[in-house]
Amino acid sequence: MKQSLITSISMLALAACSGAATGAQTDTSSAQPAAQATDTVYTVMTSGTKIGDMLVTEAGDTVTVDFEYRNNGRGPTMLETITVGENGVPVAWNVAGNSTFGNAINESFTLDGSAARWTDSTGDGEAVVAEPSVYIAQSGTPYSLAIYSAALLADADQSMPALPGGSLSLQELETFSVSGADEETVTAYALIGPELDPTYFLLDDEDALFAQISPEFLIVREGFEDEDVRLRDKAVHYSTTRFEQLQAETAHTFDAPVRITNVRIFDPHTMGLTPPASVLVEGERIVSIDAANAGAAGEYVIDGAGGTLIPGLSDMHGHMGQDAAMQNLAAGVTFVRDMGNDNEVLAELIEKIDAGTLAGPRIVQSSFIEGKSPYNSNNGMIVTSQEEANEAVRKSCEMGVFHQIKIYNSMKGEWVPEMVDLAHECGLRVAGHVPAFSRADAMIEAGYDELTHINQVMLGWVLDADEDTRTLLRLTALQRLPKLDLASDAVKHTLDLMVANDVAIDPTFAIHESLLLSRNGELNPGMVDYIEHMPVGVQRRARQAWSNIETPEDDAAYAGAFDQITETLQMMHDRGIFILFGTDLGGALTLHRELELYQTIGFTPGEILRRSTQDAADYLGMGEDIGSIEEGKLADFFLVPGDPVSDLKAVKTIRMVMKGGVAYFPSEIYPAFGIEPFTDAPEIVAPE
Repeated sequence: MKQSLITSISMLALAACSGAATGAQTDTSSAQPAAQATDTVYTVMTSGTKIGDMLVTEAGDTVTVDFEYRNNGRGPTMLETITVGENGVPVAWNVAGNSTFGNAINESFTLDGSAARWTDSTGDGEAVVAEPSVYIAQSGTPYSLAIYSAALLADADQSMPALPGGSLSLQELETFSVSGADEETVTAYALIGPELDPTYFLLDDEDALFAQISPEFLIVREGFEDEDVRLRDKAVHYSTTRFEQLQAETAHTFDAPVRITNVRIFDPHTMGLTPPASVLVEGERIVSIDAANAGAAGEYVIDGAGGTLIPGLSDMHGHMGQDAAMQNLAAGVTFVRDMGNDNEVLAELIEKIDAGTLAGPRIVQSSFIEGKSPYNSNNGMIVTSQEEANEAVRKSCEMGVFHQIKIYNSMKGEWVPEMVDLAHECGLRVAGHVPAFSRADAMIEAGYDELTHINQVMLGWVLDADEDTRTLLRLTALQRLPKLDLASDAVKHTLDLMVANDVAIDPTFAIHESLLLSRNGELNPGMVDYIEHMPVGVQRRARQAWSNIETPEDDAAYAGAFDQITETLQMMHDRGIFILFGTDLGGALTLHRELELYQTIGFTPGEILRRSTQDAADYLGMGEDIGSIEEGKLADFFLVPGDPVSDLKAVKTIRMVMKGGVAYFPSEIYPAFGIEPFTDAPEIVAPE
C-alpha cells in the first residue's frame, strides 16, 4: 500500500471525463471547420519501468486527455476534457473515471463570464470571479500542469488566485537540453499552490508540457524515456535545494549546553509523567535530568512552561522520501522504519540527514524483495526464481544496512521458507505481505517474524484459493469481512500460530480507516483534528473517498469491514500479540491518528506512547540510544503544552522538536508547506 506515491501524485493523477454541453445550441450550417486535431503521447514510468500512457489530443481551444497506468496491481483510469478561454484560463473542465483505489470520479467546472461553478467529490460550489483566476481540478490528470502553466505564464507576475481557494504561482528553475526522438530545449518549473510541496515539471521551448518529474515517478513525452534517470535526478536536486534551505533557516544549533526547564517528562517505563524537571543537553546527548528550574551560567535556556517532554515517536511503516522527512520531524517523529524503497535514493537521503544538510528522522532500512509478475511493485529487488530470491537475501545480508527483509505480493509462497532461513542465518528479521495464493498461516509456519497490514492476514479467512491478491482485490475483498465469524476455527488457528511463534503484526490501522470509512463529500475521520490548518488542496482531498462506494450496501460492507478489523486487532491485543504502530501514509500528522486509533482496541495512552517510543526502539535494536529521555541517551524528544497521558490528543500540538541536540520549531517550518501552525514556539534565552 505504498501511499507515499499515491499522495504525491493524487492531485495530478486521478480521473477522466466527458464533455458537458453548456450554453445555447450552435447553428452548424454556418459553423467554421473543426480545428485540426494533434496528438501527443506521454509515457508514465516509475523507478525506470513503464507503467502506462497519457494521450493528449488538442483541437482548437479544447484538449482531451486519456490517462491510465498500473503499478503494483492498481492505478487510475481517466478521460479528461478541458476548454480554455482567450486568456489561457480554463472555462470548462470535465473529469470522470476511477481513482487508484477505484473511487468513481465525476468532476465538472464551468466559467461563464464572472460566474464559476463546479462539482467534485465534496459537492457543488460556486464563486463570482472578480479577477482572472484558475480552477484547480480536484482530480485532474498530470496534463493539468500544462493548463496551469499556460495561464500563469500569461500573467505578469506568474501568480493567480485559484478556485475554489488559495493561489497558484510558478517558479522558474533552469533551462537545459534533452535528447531522445530528437533534441529539445526544456525549462524546469516549480508549481506552488494548494499542496504541501511544489510540483516539478518541464516545458519545451514553445511552453508545451514536456514532462512531470519526481524522484521516483516520471511522465515524459514519448521518445525521451532514456532521459528517465537524469530527469528524476533533476527532481531530487530541486527538492534537495529547497529542503537544504529550509534546514538552514529552521535548525537551531547550540554552541553551549541547552537546558529545557519547567517540564514533566513522559517515562515509558512507568507510562506516566515525572514530577517537574529540567533536561540538560550538550552536543547530541542528554547529560542530566535536574530540578525544574535548575541552571548554570553558560547555558541556553528554553522554558517548557509546564508542558510535557515526550521521547521522539516512531513510524514503524514508512516509505521515506525527502519531501516527507522534515514534516515527520515537525510532528515529533524522530525515527522511522522504512519498509521498502529505492535503495540508492534512500541511502542518499540517510547520508544527507546524518550530515545535517537535510532535516529528517533516523531511518532504519528494510530490504524490499518482490517477485516478477504483471502486477509487481517496482521497488527494491525483483526476482524470477528461487535462486534469484535466495541471492536477493544474500545480497541484503552482505550490504549490512538492513534491519530485515520485506517480502511482497508477487513473491511465490513456496520460495519463502528458503529465503527466511537465509535471512535468519545472517541475523535479519523477516516481515512482509502474504504472497498471492498463499495464506498467513503458511508464512508464519515458514518463519515470518512479522506480518504486514492487517488485511493481509484477514483476507486468508475470506478468499478462495485461486483468488489473486496482486490486484485491487486485496482491498475490495474486505467487503466480505462483515460476514466473517471471528470465533471460527480458522481465525483461532491463525492467532494461535502467531502466539506460538511470537509473530508480531504491523497493522497500518489508519490506512484501513481511510480506505474503508472515507466517503465523497465527508471529512476523512482521521483528519478532523488538523484539516483546517492544511492547504486547500489537502482539504478537498480529505473529503474524497478512496474506494468505489456506489450503493448503501457498499457503504455498510466497508464500514462493517473496519469494525471487523478493529475487533480482530482487539483480539490480537488481548492475546498478547506484539502490535507495531506504523502508517504507510507518510507518517507525520497521520501517525498521530494511527496512535489515537489504538485506544479503541484497549491500549491506554501511556501504553501507546511506550509502544511508539521505547518499545519500538528496542524492537529495532536501538533502545540503548533512543526511546526514552534519560542521561546518556540521544536528545530526541518533543515538547507539548498538555498532558498526553490524560489526553493522547496532546501529541498533536507540538511547540518544539529536538533531534540529536538540534531544535526545530514547527511554527517556523509549517508555513513553508502552506500549513497554519498549531501553536507558538518557546523562547530561547542565550547565555550572557
